[in-house]
Amino acid sequence: MIRRIAASVWALSLAACGQQTDLNPAPGTTLPPARYGSSEPATAAELLTLEPQAAPERTVELRRESEEREDDPFDLPPEG
Repeated sequence: MIRRIAASVWALSLAACGQQTDLNPAPGTTLPPARYGSSEPATAAELLTLEPQAAPERTVELRRESEEREDDPFDLPPEG
């Protein structure tokens, strides 16, 4: 029991001591080349930002009340 607690405390303390700094390319490597039509290559922060198509905003409102489901012609019982 004590070993489990000690292992949990050790794992949590190890996970909490990570250093948070700006991302830079590894030594000896460079960032990808500039996009077509761009004069400068993108920075690491720009490469990490998601485009609107990758993470669209939710436009469908959640249902507020229970509604009767329509008949689904593809909801068939399993064969056999």
